[in-house]
Amino acid sequence: MSDVEAVNDLVKKYQSLQTEIGKIIIGQKEAVNFTLLSIFCGGHSLLIGVPGLAKTLLVNTVSDALGLHFKRIQFTPDLMPSDILGSEILDQNRQFTFIKGPIFSNIILADEINRTPPKTQAALLEAMQERSVTISGNHYKLDLPFFVLATQNPIEQEGTYPLPEAQLDRFMFSINLEYPSFQEEVAVVFNTTSNQNQQLNAIFSGPEIIEIQQLIRKIPVSNNVVEYAVRLVGKTRPKSAEATEMVKNYLDWGAGPRASQNLVLAAKAHAAVHGKYSPDIEDVKAVAIPILSHRIVKNYKAEAEGITVSDIINSLL
Repeated sequence: MSDVEAVNDLVKKYQSLQTEIGKIIIGQKEAVNFTLLSIFCGGHSLLIGVPGLAKTLLVNTVSDALGLHFKRIQFTPDLMPSDILGSEILDQNRQFTFIKGPIFSNIILADEINRTPPKTQAALLEAMQERSVTISGNHYKLDLPFFVLATQNPIEQEGTYPLPEAQLDRFMFSINLEYPSFQEEVAVVFNTTSNQNQQLNAIFSGPEIIEIQQLIRKIPVSNNVVEYAVRLVGKTRPKSAEATEMVKNYLDWGAGPRASQNLVLAAKAHAAVHGKYSPDIEDVKAVAIPILSHRIVKNYKAEAEGITVSDIINSLL
């Protein structure tokens, strides 16, 4: 199959995938789309929203529709790194045996990731970046494809620890889940209070997901699109010559080079699922907010004046 045929096939399967997910998840189309794009790019996503917005259900449904193995880790204040990665135990023959933790799966749901202290949050860093873990000096490769889809409660809630910037930067997308519309909430209540059980069909398999990730990377991209993405990221840095007055006034920190890489990769995926064989500037704009929003840090002046991160990014677009 040629790359052009592969993109055409992806468009059809992507539409089928959205239909399958729509059987369970009502509304939240933007959140579903960005979650799928991050998986097609081989990236991780952070889902942010108040309790009860189907964050966990969304991750579970996506893993079923993609035909991938799924494990959930409930992050709590007393969770230890070994509860995530696994640990070595002394067996009957007095030999150390490694017992794998839940990290050894295709999709990891890190549920309420900001309810555990930074020491345990950091246990995910190597797995997210290197697709491997090191325990007692031994190196273990993780199964591919591998994704962390983390859910986070708003920082203002009780008992939450802010994620460190190094960890936030590992997430390709930061996806905000909003309250459903009136009609969507009516449909949710009808579906969840009846005895109907929707059966999901797996549209992809693990090896197919890896093929899609390779296809996305092969998609050609023009110089002007790459330059636009890099310039856009540069504008978020308050000390940059290209920074706007709004950025200089309201931001402490801008996004790093990983944001530029993710913008181009996500633009390729966005183009592919919409049947285009090369991304344009509109594709970069379409993915800019969820890629940049968790990588820039507002100052106190922005907080005091009610300026949101989305306001700042929209002013740059």
